[in-house]
Amino acid sequence: MKPRVGLFVTCLVDLMRPSVGFAAARLIEEAGCVVVVPAGQTCCGQPAYNAGDPETARDLALQTVRAFEGCDFVVAPSGSCAAMLRIHYPALFKGRGGVESEVEAFAGRVHELTSFLVNVRHKTETGAKFSGRVTHHDACSGLRELGIRSEPRQLLAAVEGLELVEAREVSPCCGFGGLFSVKYPEISGAVADRKIEDLRAPAPDLVTGGDLGCLMNLAGRLRRTGIHLPCRHVAEVLAGELHDPPIAWGEEDAR
Repeated sequence: MKPRVGLFVTCLVDLMRPSVGFAAARLIEEAGCVVVVPAGQTCCGQPAYNAGDPETARDLALQTVRAFEGCDFVVAPSGSCAAMLRIHYPALFKGRGGVESEVEAFAGRVHELTSFLVNVRHKTETGAKFSGRVTHHDACSGLRELGIRSEPRQLLAAVEGLELVEAREVSPCCGFGGLFSVKYPEISGAVADRKIEDLRAPAPDLVTGGDLGCLMNLAGRLRRTGIHLPCRHVAEVLAGELHDPPIAWGEEDAR
């Protein structure tokens, strides 16, 4: 029997880049799973959690946990949201009775998309094609909290026609940091500029990443500073979902 996988779409994907959700669903299905998208899912609660409002975060967390009842796995195309579900949900409910074990069981079923494909489904290629040089940006949560680094690169390296090129530095932040970019826009912009300089060093044709928040931040900064470098979520490349313009691009930019 095929495993039943709940796709945690994420707020940004739902509202800003639905193509990432469709690409993720396709990749999971092609990995031999049945994909379900529970209608009851909403925000993972990370903004409230980071803002120091644990009660609201707990309310959202319980809604999420119960929306995905009956799923063998829960997969998110975002290291940030996956880390919230997998690591911070148990911390929010530690010492809170029976619900603690319910949340811990849920967290144990949560995976980031590329990690799920490689480490759980043992999928090393997707049959995608892309002609050009690609450098991959590692989002802070995926890299530091979930230890995801090799998985997206392994999948990208198997894409026909794609040349994977590395930036000089892997670990520096893109400057987004969720609420950080709102509270400290000048610092955020400076951090983004440094990251962009590093990503441009190997002369890529495309920047990929596993978190839409990071990619929107980088793509927006690139556009505002007049640098013509497209950004896409790694799922879009791996699934061959390249019909929509790159992130923050209009139709005129693609000409």
